[in-house]
This record gives sequence, C-alpha cells and structure tokens, in this order.
Amino acid sequence: MEMTPARKTLWKTFRRLGLGFLVVVVCVTGRAATGPSGKVFTVKPATSPIRVDGILDEPAWKDATQIPLPYELDPGDNTPAPVRTTCLITYDQHHLYVAFVAYDPDVQKIRAHLTDRDTAFDDDFVGIVLDTFHDGRRGFEFFVNPLGVQMDLINNDVGGGEDASWDAIWDSKGRITPSGYVVEMAIPFSSLRFPKTKAVQVWGFSALRVYPRDRRYLLASEPRDRNRSCDLCQISELTGLEGIKPGHDVEIDPTFTATGLENRDAFPGGTLNDPSVQGDAGWTGHWGITPNLVLTGAVNPDFSQVEADAAQLSINRTFALYYPEKRPFFLEGSDYFQTPINVVHTRMVADPSWGAKLTGKTGPNALGLFVAQDDLTNIIFPGNQGSSSGSFHFGNTSAVARFRRDIGKSSVLGGIVTSREGGGYSNQVYGVDGLLRVTAADSVKFQLLGSETTYPHAIASDYGEPDRGFNGSATFLRYSHDTKYWEWSLQYTDYGRGFRADLGFVPRVDTRFVKALAGHTWWGKPGAFFSRFQLGVNWDETRDHSGLALDRRSEIWALASGPWQSQGMINIGTAKTFFNGVVFDQDYAQIFVNARPSGSVSVGAFVQLGDDIDYENTRSADGLTIRPHMTFKLGRHLQARLVHTYQRLDVAGGRLYRASLTDLRLVYQFNVRTFVRLITQYTDIIRNPALYGFSVEPTSRKLFNQLLFSYKVNPQTMFFLGYSDNSLGEQRVDMTTMNRTIFLKIGYAWLL
Repeated sequence: MEMTPARKTLWKTFRRLGLGFLVVVVCVTGRAATGPSGKVFTVKPATSPIRVDGILDEPAWKDATQIPLPYELDPGDNTPAPVRTTCLITYDQHHLYVAFVAYDPDVQKIRAHLTDRDTAFDDDFVGIVLDTFHDGRRGFEFFVNPLGVQMDLINNDVGGGEDASWDAIWDSKGRITPSGYVVEMAIPFSSLRFPKTKAVQVWGFSALRVYPRDRRYLLASEPRDRNRSCDLCQISELTGLEGIKPGHDVEIDPTFTATGLENRDAFPGGTLNDPSVQGDAGWTGHWGITPNLVLTGAVNPDFSQVEADAAQLSINRTFALYYPEKRPFFLEGSDYFQTPINVVHTRMVADPSWGAKLTGKTGPNALGLFVAQDDLTNIIFPGNQGSSSGSFHFGNTSAVARFRRDIGKSSVLGGIVTSREGGGYSNQVYGVDGLLRVTAADSVKFQLLGSETTYPHAIASDYGEPDRGFNGSATFLRYSHDTKYWEWSLQYTDYGRGFRADLGFVPRVDTRFVKALAGHTWWGKPGAFFSRFQLGVNWDETRDHSGLALDRRSEIWALASGPWQSQGMINIGTAKTFFNGVVFDQDYAQIFVNARPSGSVSVGAFVQLGDDIDYENTRSADGLTIRPHMTFKLGRHLQARLVHTYQRLDVAGGRLYRASLTDLRLVYQFNVRTFVRLITQYTDIIRNPALYGFSVEPTSRKLFNQLLFSYKVNPQTMFFLGYSDNSLGEQRVDMTTMNRTIFLKIGYAWLL
C-alpha cells in the first residue's frame, strides 16, 4: 500500500530517532551509573507475636534489627542529624514489622495533627522506602505521623516524583512519649509486589524521618550524593527476608451508592424539579495472578469522587483547563502509564460502565494494560492558538497498552499504544520512549509518537477538523545535567498539526518548542540565614510548522529557602507572543513566597504582574493576579485552608474585568478514621460591557458548597454521606440554586 505524505513524514522521523537511539544506547551501556552507595541491613524473623499498638513491649522488638538515622540530607549535606532516631525492623510469614523511636529534646514542639490519610506531610513523621525489585526505578513508601496517620506513596524514579494516590491496606499506631514519639507499623506482604523466590530477598531500603522546626530537616539511614540525579539508586539494601510469600492477593470491593438530585429546569425563572433518587451497586476486584502481576477489574463500577476539584478561573483563557484524576480505580497503578508526553489522562474517560487493568513487573520488564467502556465521549480539539472541547453522547472503548524494560543500572526503554473507538470516531496513538542515564548526573529523556484519527462528519464540520482520517506525530527530547551546584537542560518538543492524543491531555499542537535552562545553587552553612539560594536563566521559543514564531520568552529567576521553612521565588521575564495575527511585547514578573512560622500556621502568596493580552478582543492589556493562601490548624482536630485568587485586566479604555475566586475548606477530624468537611467555592466576575466587542454579562457569580461526613477503616472500606449544591447569579438575578444533591456511598474491602 502506498504511503500517504503524513505517513512518509512519520516514518522518516522514526528512522532518524532510531539512529540517535542506537547511539545513546551504546553510550548508556558503556557509562551506566554506579550501583547503590548505601549500607546493608540484615533483618531477622520475629521472636514473638507483635501487636500493633504503639507500645514496643514484645520480645520481638528487643531482638529486632536496629537501624540508626545518623544523616541529615536536607538542608544539610550528609551532616550529623540534629536528633536521634532508631528504626527497628523484623518480620514473620505474613508481615513486615517496622517501628521507630524518635527522640525529641522539646516534646512540646512536635507537630502532630489528626488528619485524613495522605495529608499529614506538614507534620513530624517517620517511615521507610522499599524498592522490592531492587532495580532503582520504583519504590513503595510508608510514612506515619506521631498520632498514627498513614501516608503511602509510590516513588517513581523514572517519571520523577512521588504519587500519593496509591493506597495499601496496612496497620499503624503512633504515640507521643515524654522523650519524643513512637510509631509502629505492620505491612502485609500481600500489599507489596516482589520477586517470587526461595532465595533470600534483597530489597532496596531506606529509613527516613522528617523533623520540621525552623527548617524542615530530612534525616536518613544512609547518605545521598547530590551529584547523582537518581534517588532510589542510592538507598541501602535490606536482606535476610526468606520464606515469605505475597499471598493470594485476592480482594473484592463491593460498593453501593445512592444519590438524590434536584435540578432547576431553567435559569433564572425555572423551578427545581422533584427529587430523583437512584441507587447503584457495583464492585471492583484485585487478583494477584502472579506475585508480580495484578489484574484489577470493575463491573458497573462506582467511579464517583468525593474530593471536589480545586476551582479555577476560566476567564481570558484560550486552552483547556487541566484537572487531576481523583477516582480510585484509575489511580491504581497509574505510574505505569506515565510518559514524557501526557498521552494517558484518565479524566478523559467520563462515564465508564466497566473497566479492567493489568499491571506488574517480571524481571526487567514492566507491563500495563487498561481497557474501559465509556458511555460518554469527551474530546479536546487542539490548535496552536487555542483549544476547544466537546462532549458527545455516543460510547467508546478506551484502551492502553504499556511496556517498559530496564536497561543497564538505572535506564529504561518503553513503548505505548492508546486507542479510543466508537460511533464512527477513532483515535490511536503509538510510540516509544525512554530515560537514559548516561552518567550519574546526565540523563536523556525522549519520546516519539504517531497518531491516527477519524472524526464523524458532523463533528469534523462543527469543529473545523479534517473530514477524513488523518495522521500526526509528536517528539519529545530533553537532556538534563543535575549536580549539587549546577543544573542545565536542553529540551525540544514537536507536536505535528495532525497529532491527536484524545485519551491524554495535549491541548496544543502545530508547534515546535525549544528551551534552554541553566542554574547555579549556593548551599548555606549550618546556622546561616539562607539554607539554599539558586539563580538561573532560561530561554524558550515556540514556532508553528510553517516557521511562524508564536512565543519567545527570556527569564531570569531566583529561589531561596530560609527560616520558618520559608521559600521564595522571583521570576522576571520578557516575551513576544503572536496571537490572532498580532505580535504582543510583554514584560512581566512573578513572585511566590511561603512560610510556616509554626506547626499550626502556614501563609503564602503568588503574584504575577505586567503586560498581558486580552485574548477575547485581541489587544494589549495590563494584568495583575494575586493568589494568597493560608492554613490554620487549631489543636489536634480542626483545620482551615483558605485560597483566594484575585485577577484584573486593564486595557486602553479602562478596566476590562475583575475576577475573584475564594476556596475555603474546613475539616474537623474526630480520629484517624472519621472527619467532617465543608468546602465552599465562590466565584465573582465583574466586566465592563462597553470595552468588549460583543455582548457580555456585566456580573456573574457562582457558588458551590459541599458538606461531607467520612468514615474510613481503610482505603476501600468506607462510609461517605454528603450534600452539595450549585448556585448562579447575575447583575439582575440574585443567587439562585441550580441543583442540590445528597449522596451516600458504602464500600467494603473483602480480602481472600
């Protein structure tokens, strides 16, 4: 079959990248990063049963392996830890047992609050990192604050960062003592994935303590080299585990959801309809097919979320807003599907009737498969000046296949395929990617993608898309150098005019983006006012595929960390932006500050000011955005967080608009399992109609309220009862309730 021009271009790109890829593989094979530089700890079986109660009075703890935490990793550089901490570790056939004795010279300064799980990172806490495959790519993290609040994460050393959306079922207790605090943990082996072997297990391991006072001190069981760009490759080894099994790992999580809804049939003069009540039952199941491969399935699943999205101002925007995924089924194993270009963003799966997911790792090979039947099709239509979106009432089948293989000591190569099809519509994306660590400080990250898309005639006509199948390609390439004192990077990203990643989040195409960044870090000596100071510059340029310059930006920035756990950033830049046939010159500044003067108060603000663009009327403007935030923790139980955004835009004739958004969240946590939360989000926009070239509403207001009662035994066994409402208002219309909802959700984790 003869290739189309688009396919020929795509094939040429693949060939060019393939040649470069072979060169880099040769380099990385010969110059792979060195292995772990930590210590070796040998764990022994428990000599008695252990009850997790925060009291270390069992004989097993007296005989357990003791691991000190003598190093301060931050702000110090492997300096002696300011406080003493001991980690104790032992195991039996079913659990890994971990305890911490954290000494403190002033117990009154210990920061400890009752919060929901995964939300106590501002407190004192201790925990461990487990790299169960000992490959330096992925680690399980288990942390506990002094009151027993759990925080579990996945450390993704390939994609970068930590993912708190992963939840395991494990047990913990914490207790403040006259000399500090004690934490006790029991982690079932069935909650972990590790190689099945009769030999002694060897895992990557690190014991950590966060000690927040005037500075936020990070303490560890082994040192770290800041001239190495990887983290998990430097932790210690844990050996001695033998005769352990992951277990059957069969879990069934039935759920029942009931919803009562009232909707107003018209605005502003309509009435609220009679309440409609509906109930829905479903289940999600997990099956460990092998110790390393887990199948997750859901039939008539409950994908509802009880965590309200953070509100965002959408005024004067040209591209789609990004909202993170919050639904538990999609969050499970989500790091397996991460790639440099965001081609898998499961919020695009809007209304699924069923779903299935297979994730796991065998030896150097990691695998992720995902499929869902979606009853609603949401599509983002990207361009280089802006994007639009549509929601269509036909179903689609969404699927993803992901494969990744470890190369050398700490590099990876992978491939991904995504597909959405239904109702005469289809979009497929396919490609390769990798992270190649050429030296301890130098790495290359890349991705090459192709796409094939077909829209139904009506959709293509309405949104200005091609009326027949079309192709596109995308390329990502970044070189990074990261050491203790210097960092620099070069990045090139190319999104073809016809590239579409409808199962991901790619709102801008027809662009070629180049960026260069360089920065230097000064580290403060112990007792210095600044713990760290960074100064850097960056330059970037975006052109479309015809060569037209769309954006050009030059910036100088500075970052500093100091007392009161303070952080500050200033970014001063100049830019040229092409929009709708006009080139705009812009000078601007961005400032961010944050401080935590005590364990109960956190304050900060983001400010952006300078030249801006009135996108709706294509003209120069002067803009100001201020976003202060405050968090108050009153006692152990009550927390309040307030974020306010103020935005204004001035044009030649005066003030075009003023917009404000207030997000208030109040939480009362009764204990580690139970809380009541109130969320209020209020948006108020005032426009000057005389300055618009089209008709606009002078005043618009929105109000969202949600009250939630939550009881969680574990992440899957829970009870939620909540109420929410949405209201609208305009210049001549008072705030009017548009809908009201009462919802109930019950879930249970049935372990077999």
